[in-house]
Amino acid sequence: MSKSINKFPATLLLEDGTIFKGTSIGKIGTTMGEICFNTGMTGYQEVFTDPSYFGQILVETNVHIGNYGIHNEEIESDSIKIAGLVCRNFNVTYSRSMADQTIQEYFSENGLIGIADLDTRQIVRHIRDKGAMNAIISSDETTLDELRKALNALPSMSGLELSSKVSTPTTYFVGNNSASKKIAVLDLGIKKNILRSLAERDNYLAVFNCKTSFEEMLKFNPDGFMISNGPGDPSAMPYAVETVKEIVESEIPLFGICLGHQILAESQGLKTFKMHNGHRGLNHPVKNLISGHCEITSQNHGFAVNSEDIEKNSSVEITHINLNDNTIEGIRLKDKKAFSVQYHPEACPGPHDSRYLFDDFVTLMN
Repeated sequence: MSKSINKFPATLLLEDGTIFKGTSIGKIGTTMGEICFNTGMTGYQEVFTDPSYFGQILVETNVHIGNYGIHNEEIESDSIKIAGLVCRNFNVTYSRSMADQTIQEYFSENGLIGIADLDTRQIVRHIRDKGAMNAIISSDETTLDELRKALNALPSMSGLELSSKVSTPTTYFVGNNSASKKIAVLDLGIKKNILRSLAERDNYLAVFNCKTSFEEMLKFNPDGFMISNGPGDPSAMPYAVETVKEIVESEIPLFGICLGHQILAESQGLKTFKMHNGHRGLNHPVKNLISGHCEITSQNHGFAVNSEDIEKNSSVEITHINLNDNTIEGIRLKDKKAFSVQYHPEACPGPHDSRYLFDDFVTLMN
C-alpha cells in the first residue's frame, strides 16, 4: 500500500524554550501537552489509544512509525488518546495485508496533530536530561511568540486530574454473564486488553465510571474489584482514594494496575511523586521479590509510590521492584486481600511474562 501526503513546515517548542523544526503529519493545527517518550519497537497503535497517555505528546524512539499500517482491532480504547505525535519517519506506505488504512488516514479521521522528520534521539536525550515538561506542536501559521504564550498557560501534569475525562460515562458489561466470578471494574482510563485478560479467565465484568461509589458498585455483587490504569496525578484523585479505602475494608479481593496501583498506595497513606521522566516502553526489567523471578514488562507511567513511606508502614509489603532504578513496581497488603502492580501485565503490546498476575487475582477471589 502506498500513498503520499502533503507535507508542511511544523514546529515543536518545549517549555524550556528549545525549538525543533520538522514537517507536519496528521491534521494541520496546534496541540499541547506534556512531552514523553516510549521506547517500544512495535505496538504504536495500542500506544496511541491507551487512555493513560491522555494529555501527553508522545515521542516514539523507534525510527519507523506507521510502517505496518492501521488495523481496526488493535486498539485499547474507542479513539486516539495522545495529544500529539513526534517521530522521525512517518511511514504512510505499508505492506501488511491485515491493515485497514494508512496511519495518515487514521490521524486525519481522529484529528491528531503531529510532527515528523526530526532527530528523535536528540529530543529524547534532551528530555531524559531535563525531565518531563510541557510542549506544543504547530503546523499552522502561529508565530513563536503566540506558541510561547499558549504553552505558558498550559498547566503542569503535576496536580492534574484526568481520569474523569477518559472514563466511561455509563456502566457497560464484558464477558459471559454466566461466568463463575463477577468483577467490578473502576474505570480510571482502562485498556481493552485488561478487560479481555480478565474475561477470558471465566469472569463477568461490570465497568463503572471512575466516580461511582462503592455502594453503587456493590449492587453488582462482585467477587472482586479491579482498579484500572489511567492518566494524571493520583494525588489529585481523592474521590478514587476514598472508594478504594472502602473496598479494602470490605475484604473483597482487589487488584490494581498502574494508576490503580498508585491509588491503592494513596488509600493506605503512602504518598506518590512525579518522576523525572517516567517509564514508557516494553523492556523494563522487574524483579518479583516473592518468587525471586525477573520479568520483562510493559510500562506507561509518570508517577510512582514513595518507597520510604512503605518502609514506615508495617501493613504494606513490597512485592516487585524495578531493576533499572529500584522504584516500587508492586505491593500487597499483609492483612487484606489487595495487591497491585505499577506495570501492565496484559502487555498489549509487550512480553507476556507477567500475565500470571491475572491468575493470582482469580486465585485470590477463589
